[in-house]
Amino acid sequence: MHKEFLMGNAAIARGAIAAGLRVICGYPGTPSTEVLETTAKNNDGSIYVEWSVNEKAAMELGAGAAYCGARTMVTMKQVGLNVASDPLMSLEYIGVKGGMVIMVADDPGPISSQTEQDTRHFAAFSKLPCFDPSSVQEAYDMIQEAFEYSEKYGTPVFFRPTTRVCHGYASIEVKDKEDFAVCQPEGFVRDPSKWVIFPRLSYNAHMHIEKRNAELSDVFSGYSRNIVTPAQNKDCRKGIASHGISYTYVQEALEGKDAPAVFKVSTPFPFPEMAAVKFLTGLDEVLCIEELDPVIERELTYVCGKYHLPVRIYGKLTGHVKTAGENTCDSVAANIADFMGWEKPETAEPENVPELPVRPPVLCAGCPHRASFYAVKMAMKGKKSVFCGDIGCYTLGNAMPLDMVDTCLCMGAGVNITQGIGKIEPDTNCFAFVGDSTFFASAITGAVNAVYNQADMTLVILDNSTTAMTGHQPHPGTGMTMMGQVVDKVNIEAVLRGIGLKTVETVNPLELDKAIDTVKRVSAEKGVKAIIFKSPCAVLIKPEKPVTIDPDKCIQCRKCINSLGCPGIIIEDGKVAIDHALCTGCKLCTQVCPVNAIGGECNE
Repeated sequence: MHKEFLMGNAAIARGAIAAGLRVICGYPGTPSTEVLETTAKNNDGSIYVEWSVNEKAAMELGAGAAYCGARTMVTMKQVGLNVASDPLMSLEYIGVKGGMVIMVADDPGPISSQTEQDTRHFAAFSKLPCFDPSSVQEAYDMIQEAFEYSEKYGTPVFFRPTTRVCHGYASIEVKDKEDFAVCQPEGFVRDPSKWVIFPRLSYNAHMHIEKRNAELSDVFSGYSRNIVTPAQNKDCRKGIASHGISYTYVQEALEGKDAPAVFKVSTPFPFPEMAAVKFLTGLDEVLCIEELDPVIERELTYVCGKYHLPVRIYGKLTGHVKTAGENTCDSVAANIADFMGWEKPETAEPENVPELPVRPPVLCAGCPHRASFYAVKMAMKGKKSVFCGDIGCYTLGNAMPLDMVDTCLCMGAGVNITQGIGKIEPDTNCFAFVGDSTFFASAITGAVNAVYNQADMTLVILDNSTTAMTGHQPHPGTGMTMMGQVVDKVNIEAVLRGIGLKTVETVNPLELDKAIDTVKRVSAEKGVKAIIFKSPCAVLIKPEKPVTIDPDKCIQCRKCINSLGCPGIIIEDGKVAIDHALCTGCKLCTQVCPVNAIGGECNE
C-alpha cells in the first residue's frame, strides 16, 4: 500500500482497476465523467474503455461483458440512469456472471443537472443492491467490495457517490500493483435457460431476487461499513442516522461534543434492518440527515413499526431537515444543534465583505453556437417561430440577449417536442436545436419519427466536433475512440439523408450572411429539413488574434453587446471595448457592427 492524493472519481477508477476491471463503458455526464477518463489514463492495455453513444448502449455492452464473466463497470450521472433503465430492469432478472458495478453519480443541488433524482430509490425500484460511499478513501475501498458482492450474488449492483465525493480530493491509501485482483473471464457459455428472458424465467428469477435481497439485508447488517456508534453518554436517548458525504458532515459537527448514537448507512438497499434495530433500541428520538430524499427516514419509520420500537423519527418528512438541495457542514451542524438542544454554532463571516459579482453562465467568447443562434434569430425576425433546445452548452442560448431556447427537457427531447408543437400550431416555424454528440446519443430516433410522421420542422444541428459541456469527450462524429483508435467518422449529413431527409445543408455559422440566407431558404421548405452549423468548439482551436475597435468609427450604439452577449465585448470607462484576454478573433461582432468599427487585429 502507498498514499496518493486523488479526486474521488479518480479513486473510484483506481479502485475498480485494483479489483480486476476488464470493461468500462458509459456516457459523459457531470459529476461522473472523470471515472472513465481516469481508467483510460491508467489502462495498461488489459481494460476495454468506451464512451458509448448513450447510457442504454453502455448498459447493454456491459451486460454482455459480464455474461462472459468479466468484471465490468458502467458509468453515468443520475439522469443518464433513466436512459439505461430499460435494459437494467430486465438485467436484474437475468443476472450476471462477472461482477458488474453501475456507477451512478448523483448531483444534489443540483449543480449541473436537470433534476435532484435520488438513485437510492432506483435501487429499491430495480431491486439492486446499492453502495453509498462517504469519502474518497471509502469510495476507493468500497468499489472493490461492490465487485465482490456483485460476483458472489450474481447481480449488478449500484455504486452511488454524490458530487462532493466525486469531486472531493484526499490523500488515501491505495494498493500496489502486485496486490491487484486478477480476474480471468471464463467466456460466454451458451445456456438459453439462463440468458434468454421469458415470462416463466422472470417469475422464478423474481422469487430468487426477493429471497436474495432478504438475505442481503441480514448480510449488510454485519457489513463493516454500516456502523452503529453508541452514544458517548449512556443516558443519552437520542441518535442520528446518516450516509454518504452527509455522514462526514455529521462527524465534523459532533467533533469535541458529547455525541449521541450515530448510525452510518452505507447500503441503503437492501436496508440493513437488524443493524437498524440495534441502533434504535433504547432510543427515544432519531434525526435523519441525508441527501436527497428521506430514504433512511422512511426505512427507520418502517423498522420502528415492524419491531414495535417507541422511537420518534425526524428528518425531511417532519420538516427538521430541508427537503431539497445539498447539505453542508453549516446546515448539518445547525440541524444537529436544534435536535440536541445545543447552542447553534456561529458562522464566522468576515466584516465588510463586498458582494460577489453576478456571474450567470454564458456561451464562451468565440463559441460558434452564438453565431448559429443569432443567424436563426435574424432569419426568423418577424415570423411566428418556436425554438426547442436540448441538453448541452447550447442550452445557454436561452440567456439574454440571444433568448433562443424556448424549451429544454432532456437529451434528445427537443426534436420530438418540436413535432408536438407543430401538430397543434401548424402556422408556427418550428426549430429544434441539438448538438452533434446529443444527436448521436438520443436525437436520431426523433428525426426518424419526424420523417415517418410527416412533420414540418427544421432540425438545426450545432456541430462543434466534441462533447463540450462535459469536458470534450469524443463521439462517433469525431473519428476517435477512448481506446485511441482512429476510425471513420459517422457523417451526420449522410445519416440524415439515409433516414429520408431531402434537404440537408452544412454551413459555417461564423459566415453570418451566408448562414442567415441558408436559414431563410431551408426553413421555407415544407416537411423535415436540416441545417448543420459546423464550426469547432472555441476551446479546442488556437484562437486568432483579438479584434480591435476603431474609436473614431464607433458610435457607442452597443449593438455588438445587446445582440450577441459575448463576454469578450465589455464596457470600459463607459465605452465599448474588447477584452483581449477573452477574444478569440472569431469576427462575429465585426459582421454585426452597423458602422464597421470593429475589425483588424490587436498587436499586443
